[in-house]
Amino acid sequence: MDRFVMPAWVSSPVHRDLIVAMVAARKAAGMTQRDVAAKLSKPPSLVAKVESVERNLSVLEFLAWTKAIGVRPEDLLTHLPDRAEIEI
Repeated sequence: MDRFVMPAWVSSPVHRDLIVAMVAARKAAGMTQRDVAAKLSKPPSLVAKVESVERNLSVLEFLAWTKAIGVRPEDLLTHLPDRAEIEI
């Protein structure tokens, strides 16, 4: 059986940096993955998959996530390094 290969942008350094910032913000808020899942009305496995870079978030999901952990979206985005080129 062929294994699905993630597109380059999903595992790009920029995407990984964003996930690191999201995890750090969640932990700084004193929240577990289960806490975030409950606020999103989603299963804890969704949070685990996002944080382990197995699943990507849509823009709307990202906004809901930041609201759930009590941070402004722009605060997480400012943690990203300025990258001249992002592969799509």
